Amino acid sequence: MLYNQNPYIALIIIGNEILSGRTLDKNTQYVATKLGSIGVELKEVRVIPDVEAEIVNTVNHLREKYDYVVTTGGIGPTHDDITSAAVAKAFGVELYRHPEAYKVLAEHYKGEENFNSGRLKMTYVPQGAELIGNPISMAPGFKMENVFVLAGVPSIMQAMLENVIPQLRHGVPVRAKTVNVKTGESVIATEMTELQKKYKHIDIGSYPYTNDPDHADGKHGTNIVFRGQDVGAIDNAIGEFVGLLKKMKIDFVR
Repeated sequence: MLYNQNPYIALIIIGNEILSGRTLDKNTQYVATKLGSIGVELKEVRVIPDVEAEIVNTVNHLREKYDYVVTTGGIGPTHDDITSAAVAKAFGVELYRHPEAYKVLAEHYKGEENFNSGRLKMTYVPQGAELIGNPISMAPGFKMENVFVLAGVPSIMQAMLENVIPQLRHGVPVRAKTVNVKTGESVIATEMTELQKKYKHIDIGSYPYTNDPDHADGKHGTNIVFRGQDVGAIDNAIGEFVGLLKKMKIDFVR
């Protein structure tokens, strides 16, 4: 079994509305799960404001660090939608009106006479960009080398991501299995540490929960998540962990 052969991706979430708390981020979990299922592993997420220098610096740093970068947000018609211009600056090129983007939006808005400045803005992409189709609102995203620029609205982002997936190098899907342990994580911390040392190519995560925070009556526990590319190794690690739980007389649910 080969490990660490999967491509790595970073996600840049762009928008003051996310940082202010006004809008909840719904894209990270979807991107991580969707791309993980095809063996593309999300390794870093940045949430940054609608500030040109921040976008330029973040894009340039992460596109050198990872196989792929996905950005979400900031490609709409309003004054604060500056992602396209910032990405152009990151690559050292100019924006231009893409003829195919113009054609798509002209058809969508029933003719050139309906193009106001905001709609026209969405036809501009960096020189050399390849368009990414948007089957919902039609305004396209674009690709620059290993950077994929998508809309921020979750439903639109998800639809556009479907057009990105065929362009990515797929790896071994990342699998995850959970053991629900009916005790606090501190009780099993030592055992998990030793297990992680043995199974180096599996991520073993500990996620405590409390069902009833107002009563110390045992309604709490820990979800232990075994995550990796090798399902056989995951099953072996879980089998060994369950054996330890039985010896310690700790209740669990697989």
